[in-house]
Amino acid sequence: MESTAEAKYAAFEEKVERTIFVDNLSPQVTEPVLKKALDQFGTVVSVSFIPNYLETLSIPSCALVEMENSEKAKKVISSITQFPFMMAGMPRPVRARLAEAEMFDDRPVKPGRKIHCHWLDPSDPDFEVAKKLKLVTRKHATEASFLLKQQLDREEKLHKQQAETLKANFKKYEMIVGVLGDKTAQNLAGHYGMRVSDDS
Repeated sequence: MESTAEAKYAAFEEKVERTIFVDNLSPQVTEPVLKKALDQFGTVVSVSFIPNYLETLSIPSCALVEMENSEKAKKVISSITQFPFMMAGMPRPVRARLAEAEMFDDRPVKPGRKIHCHWLDPSDPDFEVAKKLKLVTRKHATEASFLLKQQLDREEKLHKQQAETLKANFKKYEMIVGVLGDKTAQNLAGHYGMRVSDDS
């Protein structure tokens, strides 16, 4: 008979199998947007954004999405891998792959596993390695923050361009409707000997 801890971890492993890791998300993508985008592949059970601890803006660019079963999760991954998949009208194709247990901050302790942590003494050979890793992490965080700011600026410009284009197209549509509505088109057609359908 399985112990409570083993049963709890087994249930967690099943959850991992039906969860996908989605990244390269735009800041415009919210939980409802992500849920609606992936609902077309199957029922989305839950969406959990992963906090960005390395960048000062703290904008999450990835999430764990739990689907109804592992088959639906694989279907999402297959579709997104084969074709560029955009969300929130942003030119940033998202990526997807199967989730891993280490991605969940609420994962239960694996039965039989023990973790030991201790401070490194400066005389320890691993101390210099840890120090270098710390510096590399800081450098990576600075570079990632700079790149994210550049990307956000470009997306904001593109968003404004798209809004202006949409507004211009809507004005053209209103103008065409106005011309058809005030009989100008019929008058011009009559002048040039053309027929205008009432359905146009």
